[in-house]
Amino acid sequence: MALSLHLVASKTPAGSGGGSRLLLPQLRRGGITLSSVISLRRRPFWISASSSSDRDSTAVLASLGYSSDNGISGMIDVDAVTEAELKENGFRSTRRTKLVCTIGPATCGLEQLEALASGGMNVARVNMCHGDRGWHREVIRRVRKLNEEKGYAVAVMMDTEGSEIHMGDLPSSSARAEDGDIWTFSVRNFNSPPPDHTISVNYDGFAEDVKVGDELLVDGGMVRFEVIAKIGPDVRCRCTDPGLLLPRANLTFLRDGCLVQERNAMLPTISSKDWLDIDFGIAEGVDFIAISFVKTAEVINHLKSYIAARSHGSDISVIAKIESVDSLKNLEDIIRASDGAMVARGDLGAQIPLEEVPMAQRKIVKLCRKLNRPVIVASQLLESMIEYPTPTRAEVADVSEAVRQRADALMLSGESAMGQHPEKALSVLRNVSLRIEKWWREESKHDAVELPGIASSFSGGVSEEICNSAAKMANNLGADALFVYTKMGHMGSLLSRCRPDCPIFAFTPSVAARRRLNLQWGLIPFRLAYSDDMESNLRRTFSLLRARGMIHSGDLVIAVSDMLQSVQVITVPPEN
Repeated sequence: MALSLHLVASKTPAGSGGGSRLLLPQLRRGGITLSSVISLRRRPFWISASSSSDRDSTAVLASLGYSSDNGISGMIDVDAVTEAELKENGFRSTRRTKLVCTIGPATCGLEQLEALASGGMNVARVNMCHGDRGWHREVIRRVRKLNEEKGYAVAVMMDTEGSEIHMGDLPSSSARAEDGDIWTFSVRNFNSPPPDHTISVNYDGFAEDVKVGDELLVDGGMVRFEVIAKIGPDVRCRCTDPGLLLPRANLTFLRDGCLVQERNAMLPTISSKDWLDIDFGIAEGVDFIAISFVKTAEVINHLKSYIAARSHGSDISVIAKIESVDSLKNLEDIIRASDGAMVARGDLGAQIPLEEVPMAQRKIVKLCRKLNRPVIVASQLLESMIEYPTPTRAEVADVSEAVRQRADALMLSGESAMGQHPEKALSVLRNVSLRIEKWWREESKHDAVELPGIASSFSGGVSEEICNSAAKMANNLGADALFVYTKMGHMGSLLSRCRPDCPIFAFTPSVAARRRLNLQWGLIPFRLAYSDDMESNLRRTFSLLRARGMIHSGDLVIAVSDMLQSVQVITVPPEN
């Protein structure tokens, strides 16, 4: 199949030196020669559209030869935060790393959710470990309302509880265990609040499995206890490492310094409660379902088949949480089967030596990128900001490293769910991401990661090569933006995988695809109905974005689409 690179330029007065003649030297400087392209065609066109932001979109379309009869809408949906950033600072200012916020009591109100959305939240996470389905339903619907009324594209991720051993709810939002305190962990069902210093445990065999002398780790070791006695269904423990106890925190225990996991291995990955929660997520139309403690790829495949049978055509992505030794053993198979992964470092750090967590994170992030799966770095990024208004310098360094590794997204957990400073925590993630990304570009640190071919068909291989070439051209030519027209988001994800220096404008007619793309690195998703005529799409996109002050004459854009197997190099022409 012949690939053609279309050079699209505006008509300029004779002898002006504009248009395509300015681009050819840029192509040569970028390392693009005619020998590297099978055909080079020049298709000049003229755009006549007003830049006034209040001009009626129908009039703009009419000036371009469109009418309501041809089925192409004159509207374009763009995230309000991104639009403001582009207008104020231009293309290069946009943040590439996406931000996920866990929603809890501190952020579940409409005003708080809007504050997070305006602060840069791309994905709202609801954790089924906490609250009931009615509460989560209200949160999801508030997020959808914000999207519809305020122009955001915030996606919703539902996180299942999983079958691992964890604490029950606490009488208050948290409790503090001090050094030497005696606490009781019980499998009894309490009809009323349990006695002081007593915590319920969800696993009936807990008292049977632990032994006196075992070390009990809460939330991956944030608090530690030593088992000192067993009395029927109760296990008495002495606090050896003080800290904050949070509701539904995960429990693991060590014996002679080794993790005890035989009993956990017998528990199903997806519990009966999880299946009910999954049905709830399907009914509410969530964008992502994250599965806790994934052990094998078969679990992911089973769930995806279940979703396909129950969702009646809706496309819900499955995110595998990598947080156990079993997950690491089967890592590549699990990531291949999933639609994305989460590095859940808190629980992972309770199952492997702490000093191995950074290496595991780097390995997971790198593998996800090679396999074209979005990856989220999660757990304890800014843990101190649950209580304090500023993070530790070590936490900032940790966030910086995740951004430098080019993870798709960073996630706040307790910081945004029940912390005292959720908006400040989000601001820290946003500002650190922007600064590290800017530094990376200033240092011209183009990625040296070799991306293997992942396509399973010839047409898929062509799309992959086009996106790889377009991203390379964008870097070499100093392009202001990449445009991709994609119905379901696949070519957008291929461009994101390349981690180009410029932002990627992803245009899709699908509302759901637009939200899902909001998880992926560097993608700015727009909802736009478009035709099969690529050049008409470009003319109309330029007019709509120009009317909103988001592009300007002379900007260099490289465009690809899943309709036309080509790469187009375009300078945004001057207004008529």
